[in-house]
Amino acid sequence: MVMWCKNCSIETNEAICPVCGSETTEDLPVEIYWCDNCGIPVIHVSTAADKGLCPVCHGNTRYLTADLRPVFPEERLLLALLLDKAPNALMQKSVWAAGSRYYIDGKSQSISAKTFEIADTDTIADRLVKSANAIDYTFFNENIRKFISANQHRLAYLKDEAFSFVRKAAERFKEENIVISFSGGKDSTVTADVVTKALSNPSLVHIFGNTTLEFPATIEYADRYRKNHPLAIFMIAHNDEQVFYDVCEDIGPPARMMRWCCSMFKTGPITRIINSMYRSQQILTFYGIRKSESVSRSKYNRIEDDAESVKIQQQTVASPIFFWKDIDIWLYMLGEDVDFNAAYRLGYDRVGCWCCPNNNQRAQFLSRIYMPEASKKWRAFLIDFAKKIGKPDPEVYVDSGKWKARQGGNGLPSAGDVKIRFTNCTSEDHAKIYRLVRPFDDELVGMFVPFGRIASELGKKLLRETIILDVKTNVPILSIQPFNQDGYDYAVKVRTMNVADHDDLQRMVGYQIRKFNACRKCLKCESICRQGAISITGDSYYIDPKKCVHCKMCMTAKYLDGGCMMDKYLRTK
Repeated sequence: MVMWCKNCSIETNEAICPVCGSETTEDLPVEIYWCDNCGIPVIHVSTAADKGLCPVCHGNTRYLTADLRPVFPEERLLLALLLDKAPNALMQKSVWAAGSRYYIDGKSQSISAKTFEIADTDTIADRLVKSANAIDYTFFNENIRKFISANQHRLAYLKDEAFSFVRKAAERFKEENIVISFSGGKDSTVTADVVTKALSNPSLVHIFGNTTLEFPATIEYADRYRKNHPLAIFMIAHNDEQVFYDVCEDIGPPARMMRWCCSMFKTGPITRIINSMYRSQQILTFYGIRKSESVSRSKYNRIEDDAESVKIQQQTVASPIFFWKDIDIWLYMLGEDVDFNAAYRLGYDRVGCWCCPNNNQRAQFLSRIYMPEASKKWRAFLIDFAKKIGKPDPEVYVDSGKWKARQGGNGLPSAGDVKIRFTNCTSEDHAKIYRLVRPFDDELVGMFVPFGRIASELGKKLLRETIILDVKTNVPILSIQPFNQDGYDYAVKVRTMNVADHDDLQRMVGYQIRKFNACRKCLKCESICRQGAISITGDSYYIDPKKCVHCKMCMTAKYLDGGCMMDKYLRTK
């Protein structure tokens, strides 16, 4: 395997650099060059001696950019209309793109975000329909054939390296404990193909997380993939208990730093599928995570099982395409003739949730064209929400994208649910009286299972007191009972005892009180629990005392800041 030393800028076959002794990486630096003669991009490792030559015509090439994606004829038509050109103006040209920058026959053409923001999408959509017969794949297919031919050595390297990685990662796991995370996007599509071929196993488990916010093309592609892979075990994870717009109404729309939708509509439902299939067994999940996608993903390891990094605790995550660029993804799919999501032909460069706050103006522009009714409904909701939280110019707040930077629950009635209000008991040491937003009940008592054994029989019956025993010593450490407190409609008194640090224990008690008051069934707690002890069904939060091992991960800020995800989403200044 070829490795790379960042310190010395050299390639080596060793895990330790023979020159400086530092650890090497598989992340070989690549650059995209352009052949004017062939009209194609050529992928070169930046240290290659022959990176200035085209493998097809052997002519000179020039540096173009760091990454690229192909522009399909459907998007070429849209681009031509946007640039006020004839509908067929770009069909006989080699067109590639990186974000909103297009390369037409190797010449750069940038389109500003403002252009996408103010474009008359209704008119453009109408012209697209009338000009649909201009779409022609003849030149495109020939251009792609040359592209694949010029980069066949890169494709061979990608396949060999990824296949070897997959086989090695799978060695420690039983075949039935190997899972492919399938989103319907290009990265998970390539990952599924790589893993299936590397392991020569068409019967692997695929889990598709249908967030209910998928592009129509994604649902169509998932159905098509399922039909084309009849031997694969294809599971669909879906949250049947929540409605996206209802949750937005309650706690506000997701924002860049507050994407509660991921846990509620994707990770949580996937966790439930995994729990139903594997219980507490550790599994290996192959993900289409790539280092170049974001700063946060660049910090991941290619194989990850650290509890702080893995969203679903009972899985080890492996990323075969971790070091691939966009152009590598497309080289593999086009070179291996892999079917893919049709949304990419329209111009989308990512196909997660169509209304994701991470989407840029260009993606929103495309959705206004291809999903007009859904886009209008979403914009109307956002404007109404902006008015409710007191924004002075709601339309500008929404259309400029400022709603994506929203933080906390300012202006929302639900924000009060995450505030832990308590008073110190004047008659007992180490006792606090906590405000509840609803009556004391068995669900609240069940929240204390992680602390130890629930011993209701030891409490004072007239006071409805419950005692919690330390699981190791069988000594009482907590007393909980319903309480009447001035200023609180409902309250609970919690007293700590026989512990060295009363404040630390009360802090975790506060976390469970917050869960009881603020739980919106985001399913994050289910994903954190390795034992599958936590289940949230209907309006009930339940911790199974037979499964709970009292690890307290669900009450530790390291894994769940504030003890409840709602603390992050509803906290106010």
